[in-house]
Amino acid sequence: MSAPGRARRIWIGGLLAAGVVLTLALAAGARAAESVSVISAALDVRDDPEAGVYLNAQFAFEPSPAIEDAVRRGIPVYFVIDFELVRTRWYWFNKQVASDVLGYRLSYSPLTRQFRLSRGALAQPFETLDEALSTIRTVRDWKVAAREAAQSPEHLLARVRLRLDTTMLPKPFQVDTLTNRDWALASDWHPVQIGADVQH
Repeated sequence: MSAPGRARRIWIGGLLAAGVVLTLALAAGARAAESVSVISAALDVRDDPEAGVYLNAQFAFEPSPAIEDAVRRGIPVYFVIDFELVRTRWYWFNKQVASDVLGYRLSYSPLTRQFRLSRGALAQPFETLDEALSTIRTVRDWKVAAREAAQSPEHLLARVRLRLDTTMLPKPFQVDTLTNRDWALASDWHPVQIGADVQH
């Protein structure tokens, strides 16, 4: 075969390989998006003495066997809830007015046979895994922005998502997450309802 012919075959082979990789990536993303659902999400805008914008949300998900096995073996796993508040502008790009991250560290102690859920400096023990996960699934009164951020709510867009932060896993597990769909636990960005009682 001539050199141009070989080059063409290599080029076509590269395109096919790229197509396969893209298809797998999209499929993995779809699986991740389906692994967590957002049941409800709403913002509560309060005035003094607790002025601020608060998020209440409910998620639904179950850990895969791989995630549960890692936790029971003493490997801590990290769940993250991301929030964004954006102001739309017809004359320019949208402007982000607030964003926040709520992180949970879930671990298990074989000595006490208890699960431990940490949020910042706060930690709480649980007798069962489901009890610990129930706390992650339910967000109550999370202050995500100052009261001033909720002005002109007709021009605001809010969204939230929940995901497993695989970057916090030990290196061998991070490699496994690249090919093992059991680690693909995440929701799509979900719109958040802004309270109807917000004053314009």
